[in-house]
Amino acid sequence: MSKLRLSSLLFALLSGFSVATMAAEAPATPQPVVQAQAVVPVTRIDLNSADAETLARELNGIGEAKARAIVEYRDAKGPFTSVDELLEVKGIGTATLEKNRERLRVN
Repeated sequence: MSKLRLSSLLFALLSGFSVATMAAEAPATPQPVVQAQAVVPVTRIDLNSADAETLARELNGIGEAKARAIVEYRDAKGPFTSVDELLEVKGIGTATLEKNRERLRVN
């Protein structure tokens, strides 16, 4: 019986020692790096005063042809009364308007 106790005690000691050694040797768990994101102010483009070059340069999905169409619409119909009126311009759809809504204003 004493051999069994001695074997059990020796096994318990060696098992505990190996777990402690493994824990000491284990690499630290990498912590996620949280970086602050810069807040970039959005430049708002006035649909009633911007020229075609500015519209094409500043708006997503608006090239030179659509920018000219916006200016031509404004010249023909008068100033925009809301940003949503941009949908009346041929070639401007809901997706394009939504991509640019935060960048547009009407004065």
